[in-house]
Amino acid sequence: MSNILQTSLPYDPSKPMPLPGISSFEMKDWLQVDDAFPAQMAERARLLADQRDTVLALDNSAFEAAQELLETVLDLTYDGARNRVTRPDGVQGMVDHNDPMGTLGHLVQEDLCILQKTGDEHVLTGAVLCFPASWRLSEKFMKPLIGIHDTVDDYDEGIAKRVQRLFDGVQVGRPLWRFNALWYADATLHQPHSVDDRRKQVDDATAPYFRSERQCIIRLPKTRAVVFSIHTYMLARASLDGKNPGQ
Repeated sequence: MSNILQTSLPYDPSKPMPLPGISSFEMKDWLQVDDAFPAQMAERARLLADQRDTVLALDNSAFEAAQELLETVLDLTYDGARNRVTRPDGVQGMVDHNDPMGTLGHLVQEDLCILQKTGDEHVLTGAVLCFPASWRLSEKFMKPLIGIHDTVDDYDEGIAKRVQRLFDGVQVGRPLWRFNALWYADATLHQPHSVDDRRKQVDDATAPYFRSERQCIIRLPKTRAVVFSIHTYMLARASLDGKNPGQ
């Protein structure tokens, strides 16, 4: 399969936001479509067909939140359509309200994670995660935030408390976002590395591919669940036009 690449980013990666590095944005700008939409959506469809148990998980406790998330996405991107939608690339598909996360995986480029408050922490209770960047959904499902980030080197106790406060404090209609910046040796979007088989480090000065995630946090108004979305960008080094992280 040929590499799936974007040619540009909607933000300047040379100005990184360190953890938690959050900014606000308008809900109308949440879900984005870029030049890799057709190819990424085709790859999402393939993964959902061939590896559904790897890229999708939903606890019964999160089913109502998943349905609300589907309704929210339809309202934002498909003019409130409820049975059949036409994607920006012209592909039509049915909406299955009994399979909300599966349907969402076919509608938008973003991976979508549902986190619900249990005790003092938010727990990952549902997700469609086709393009994991070196982590496995099966290892993080039903874990709290601190458990999800236990392999992130910079995620210390101080950062953990700040991120938990963000998830506690995010308000309906006032979403938050950040981005990360990583160099990769290959452009594969689906990279579910295990905690016991972590991605090999690369030389940032010579690595051929730049991977960046636009990460958003929103709160659903009815169920009050928090949604963490990930829009994955993969660019060849030359496409950055000199705007490399750290420069």
